Amino acid sequence: MNKTLNHFLTITKHRHKVIRHCFKAGIGFQGLFHDLSKYSPAEFIVGAKYYQGNKSPNEEERRLYGYSKAWMHHKGRNRHHFEYWTDYNPQRRVVEPVKMPYKYVAEMFCDRVAASKIYNSDAYKDSDPLNYFLKSKASRFIHPETSDELEQLLVMLSEKGEEETFLYLKNRIKAEKNSVQQR
Repeated sequence: MNKTLNHFLTITKHRHKVIRHCFKAGIGFQGLFHDLSKYSPAEFIVGAKYYQGNKSPNEEERRLYGYSKAWMHHKGRNRHHFEYWTDYNPQRRVVEPVKMPYKYVAEMFCDRVAASKIYNSDAYKDSDPLNYFLKSKASRFIHPETSDELEQLLVMLSEKGEEETFLYLKNRIKAEKNSVQQR
């Protein structure tokens, strides 16, 4: 098969897996819109051109040019990426990470689990998303509370498995919605 078709199949398989995870987490409607920008010309053409099958095509674009235009397009349109959540602090005069709303932390978790399953295929273990997260934890530009929330979910997945972790997420999301409605 050619790279374009393989890229399409990979992103579609990943997206469908994220959607299933989002339904398990109690954010199914949100999951239906997950990563739609990957089908836009700005992202899809680059993805097909640099498709490798075992990692993000953005890595190859970044290696060649020093940055990835496709990634910058993607992260600017998808709130489940912590990179979306930065803003200028006028008091400190710096760009800094902003705490993510929990529903996007939940989607980010679903995304990371699905990506590990896609890239690791039959060799996938529930510890894979945590190990991937820990590899670059020290250099990540993310709000500390957001990082802690994601890490808590990844540790729970690694230690207690999917069923318990998704049940926890679903209950947490429900509690968050109830607290917002009571305000």
